[in-house]
Amino acid sequence: MAASAALSPAAVPVSAEPAVDKRRMVAFLCMVFGMFMAILDIQIVSASLNEIQAGLSASGDEIPWVQTSYLIAEVISIPLSGTLSRVLSTRWMFSISAGGFTLMSLMCASSSTITEMIVWRALQGFIGGGMIPTVFASAFTIFPASKRSIVSPMIGLVATLAPTIGPTVGGYLTDLMSWHWLFLVNVVPGILVTISTAILVDFDKPDLSLLRRFDWFGLATMAGFLGCLEYVLEEGPNHDWLQDEAVFVCALICAVCALLFFWRVFSARDPIVDLRAFSDRNFASGCVASFIMGIGLYGLTYLYPVYLARVRGYSALMIGETMFVSGLCMFATAPIAGRFSGKVDPRILMAIGFTGFAAGTWIVTGLTKDWDFWELLWPQVLRGCSLMLCMIPINNIALGTLPPARMKNASGLYNLTRNLGGAVGLALINTLLNDRWDLHLTRLHERFTWSHPPALERLDAIQRGFVDYGSAAPAMALKAMTNTVRIQGLVMAFEDVFLVLTLLFLAMACAVPLIRKPRAGAGAAGGH
Repeated sequence: MAASAALSPAAVPVSAEPAVDKRRMVAFLCMVFGMFMAILDIQIVSASLNEIQAGLSASGDEIPWVQTSYLIAEVISIPLSGTLSRVLSTRWMFSISAGGFTLMSLMCASSSTITEMIVWRALQGFIGGGMIPTVFASAFTIFPASKRSIVSPMIGLVATLAPTIGPTVGGYLTDLMSWHWLFLVNVVPGILVTISTAILVDFDKPDLSLLRRFDWFGLATMAGFLGCLEYVLEEGPNHDWLQDEAVFVCALICAVCALLFFWRVFSARDPIVDLRAFSDRNFASGCVASFIMGIGLYGLTYLYPVYLARVRGYSALMIGETMFVSGLCMFATAPIAGRFSGKVDPRILMAIGFTGFAAGTWIVTGLTKDWDFWELLWPQVLRGCSLMLCMIPINNIALGTLPPARMKNASGLYNLTRNLGGAVGLALINTLLNDRWDLHLTRLHERFTWSHPPALERLDAIQRGFVDYGSAAPAMALKAMTNTVRIQGLVMAFEDVFLVLTLLFLAMACAVPLIRKPRAGAGAAGGH
């Protein structure tokens, strides 16, 4: 989901590099913190949806929209940010995004109904989403090549760490205070980021003449295409896909808008999004790798908590504490990955990263219902280290051959691929998990019958444990055994999902030799 600005040190000529102005460095750090808030806000809320549901008296069907509305709005704003930053300049684009995000956070905290919450969350996602790609474009503009091996790991760490620690932070805030603080925690830092960027940022100038040629039709078709796609991917797995009327209608709108959007992009004089960046082979390859990494980032951030909650019965706080290992490994690996990024072929680092992903998910194919922190330790270590080893070279490969003139637009497209990778990955994971669970339950039920002696022996042993409950013991034993069978079927479904992810990551690692190494100096072709 994020603008992890890793740039190849070879992307810009090293001769006569200007020193980085301290004022610009402070301004950039403020922008990075704003990006951190925007990314963190997704996972920090997802960990406490039950508390929000109780506080707003929302139904089970309504509460997922607290997340869905944010994601739909954000996925529309990310590719739009390139055009808006050229129109308004980086200073006002980012200041408006940070200020609007902060105001919407305050409005979310003051919501008294689920309808209000959904509206404010959608606005929060749309306004705040522009911060993410704008940070990357700024990093390319203000830092010379020699500094990018330091900047790349820093921004990559922010982009991957925020989703990882979100459940932990959300669990602590909700347990110690209330769900309102999930949003109130953004207010003071958001005000500081807004003011500091408005005062300090001076990277470029606005070009209001672009407004006269602004492609409103392209914006409408892009919003319909991406918004409906995100809805279908979010809601489809839970509503039997096209069997649900709302999902079917949105899929139809998505298809029509997609056709109109691509026609408009390739025929308009000034399209809302410039897709010509995909004509660069390395940019296209990097976007594919970013899409796969999005599945690893968001898919595994989703799978481990689901297992710990549904099988182990962990609370949100316990889940966050268990998953914190990945964050620590990212911190440890970031400087190492940054140091190697300028000395080792980025394709080698990328292959090592995806192989590490595959090794971590392969370990979990031996999952049982008794796994907890220690059994999940090495899979999480491999995930945390692999994320940083993948993040930097993927960005180097994707953006090392693009001219700076295309950076604002390309950063939006590039970050969109990671978000879409996460959305598609979660939809496929949910669908596969549910289908395999049903299949394993069917097979287990065929074995656990009244004519199966081992099943009867197991039932009798459980019943003896409830002997103190008298006549209720048989029913209690049967219910306990049914729950055991369901959990075992779910664990077997998790094993299948992790096996599929292992094959996916291995396939990406094997495809790395097909990618062309970024050429030294190619990124400077367009000039600043």
